[in-house]
Amino acid sequence: MLQNTDIRHNWTREEADAIYNKPFMDLLFEAQTIHRKYFDPNQVQRSKLLSIKTGGCAEDCAYCSQSARNGSKLSAKKMIEVQQVIAKARKAKEGGATRYCMGAAWTSPKDRDMDALTAMVAGVKELGMETCMTLGMLDEEQVFRLRDSGLDYYNHNIDTSERYYSEIITTRTFADRLDTLNLVRESGMKVCAGGIVGMGEQQMDRVDMLVTLATLVEHPDSVPVNMLIPAADTPLADVKPLDPIEFVRTVALARILMPKSHVRLSAGRTDMSDEMQAMCFFAGANSIFVGDTLLTADNPEEDKDAALFDKLGIMAMAAGCTGEKDQLAG
Repeated sequence: MLQNTDIRHNWTREEADAIYNKPFMDLLFEAQTIHRKYFDPNQVQRSKLLSIKTGGCAEDCAYCSQSARNGSKLSAKKMIEVQQVIAKARKAKEGGATRYCMGAAWTSPKDRDMDALTAMVAGVKELGMETCMTLGMLDEEQVFRLRDSGLDYYNHNIDTSERYYSEIITTRTFADRLDTLNLVRESGMKVCAGGIVGMGEQQMDRVDMLVTLATLVEHPDSVPVNMLIPAADTPLADVKPLDPIEFVRTVALARILMPKSHVRLSAGRTDMSDEMQAMCFFAGANSIFVGDTLLTADNPEEDKDAALFDKLGIMAMAAGCTGEKDQLAG
């Protein structure tokens, strides 16, 4: 019997843990039923991600090849030019992407960067695409400048549970992440926030991460679920891979706890079989990144995604379309 399908913000860890550990077929059935209530199950939103400033980051995130503290051989580069970003966005739109995400490897943007960042947002918006940025922590003034330039989404992942967070990052706190998300939400921009699994965490950490997001004042509009891509020269380079069924369970729990959010099947798809990705879509994932790279990591090439979509009968979500069923929007 299907329960707890209303939008809730008072989930407990005990409730979420019980859902996560249901018999697998029951879990997938519940997730798919909720998914169908709020979305067209055969539509997936496509985003393109560009690294606008690569390498040399002062943070010590244990998973990241761009951290200057991890001994990475990835050299630091300057932020790319505004017109180059817009040209790449135009190409992404021609390839079918409807949302353009721009990411920078730093703790937070400096004041001198803001004019270029807002110009990038305005330029991509003029192409008719949704805009998203991930720039680290923001202060109130930066949030409002980005909003006023037309930024639709701001991505700031919480990465993992509060319990496990200090095992992965020490240069900023879990509370810092939530503070930035709160500023973004209060500004009226849409929040994109998820995390990474397969970092050596326990099951409770995957559950707690999603409960944290599902108990925010408003659920994130977009929830990326990333599978760790172990990067050479990082502390997690040799971590044991997460069992694929555990990953699918995580996607299903995200869908059940946050019924109206787009759940994005993000990093790690190059190591997923077609069958695993299909299970993730059945479990409620309805957004992906397209293109052959995600910041500095590999991603499936677009023709491979097109072939998978064709095989599964999945259509790309149109630009400006939320994917929500009209009678439930609001």
